[in-house]
Amino acid sequence: MATVTAALGLVGALAAAGCGGGAGNPNEVVFWDTSGSSESAVFSEIATECGRTGGYQVRVETVAFDQALNNYKTAAQGGQGPDVLRADVGWVAQLAQAGLIHDLSNTPLATDTGDFLAAPLESTKYQGKTYGVPQVTDTLALFYNKRQLAQAAVDPPKSWDELKAIAPKLGGDRALFINNDEYYALPFLYTFGGDLVDTESRLITVNSPEAVRGVQVAKDLLDAGAARTALDQPNSYTSMKAAFTAGEVAMVIDGPWAVSEFVQSEQFADPANLGIAPVPGSATPSPVGGHDYVIRQGSDATEASMKFIQCMSSAEHQAEIAGKLGLLPTRRSAYDVPEVAQHPVVSAFRPLAANAHNRPWIPENSELLEPLQTAFADILAGRKDAQAALDETARTYQTSVLTDYAQR
Repeated sequence: MATVTAALGLVGALAAAGCGGGAGNPNEVVFWDTSGSSESAVFSEIATECGRTGGYQVRVETVAFDQALNNYKTAAQGGQGPDVLRADVGWVAQLAQAGLIHDLSNTPLATDTGDFLAAPLESTKYQGKTYGVPQVTDTLALFYNKRQLAQAAVDPPKSWDELKAIAPKLGGDRALFINNDEYYALPFLYTFGGDLVDTESRLITVNSPEAVRGVQVAKDLLDAGAARTALDQPNSYTSMKAAFTAGEVAMVIDGPWAVSEFVQSEQFADPANLGIAPVPGSATPSPVGGHDYVIRQGSDATEASMKFIQCMSSAEHQAEIAGKLGLLPTRRSAYDVPEVAQHPVVSAFRPLAANAHNRPWIPENSELLEPLQTAFADILAGRKDAQAALDETARTYQTSVLTDYAQR
């Protein structure tokens, strides 16, 4: 999962695609960076340095994350677009199936992978072939205001029942803000062993008793006055961040990408006040997230793009990104760099990422999330009960997304 940045609109991004890709220059790498506004300057600086030292040109184009996938597919289908895309881990299999990204299987990018962590590396594969290189990995954690919890004489909750019990001391619904977005539904869904699908059995499981019980926990927290949410779904994430950074809520669930924004606020001007703990629930309640580098199929700068990705994904530059932004490396050796090992955010997230819940690395990965978003918002708003909403999600999966899967 990544932050959403409004850098280019649909028209602007497609215009960039037209002039950026397919220009026939094998020595220029056009890189679509989908990172957030607080991260893009660092990526741009490293990208420029990679080009300078590697003997090729790099043009960085910052593209809004929420528009990047559709813009890329539209551009690439017409032989245009970037040479290298910073792709969400959930996009890789879809783009590979569509023939829009380069098969890297017989290149050094795929044969020299022993240093990469297993979970992010798995996201680069489709049908036994390799189509990407892991950039960063992530998962969700419980962020908390240390000062507020200390004043209430409570510890970060290890279970949802604990959270409900300590909420009155934190001001009731001021205890936790639940973002009613699909990615943020996953920790609840996973809490009691639920999941979206079983890819081995080709079975839709989003409406299993375990999944329903987990998502119901989120609604129960709202009903008990132990948490709040935003009924305006499109602005839920923005509202959550605003409430946390203003000190209006004591806890939120978010990823490492959010830290750079949190510490710009008065509440966390002293970063030591920002606490990070596992999301309450099961041992592995949070999803694997992150981003991979992929090369557009048909790029005129394929060779230079491979050099570019080797440079950007090196342990040295992953360590630099971790040190400056607090994002999690995908290379084991990067964690051994003292600056990374001592980074409070990286050290807090490292064990959480190691135990994160794997996602289904199938082409339909992204398509599974939109129906879940609708269901989760309906459940939290009280428009539908959890079983009915997830039953509807399961039907949508079978009729529109995974037509060859069975329902449980």
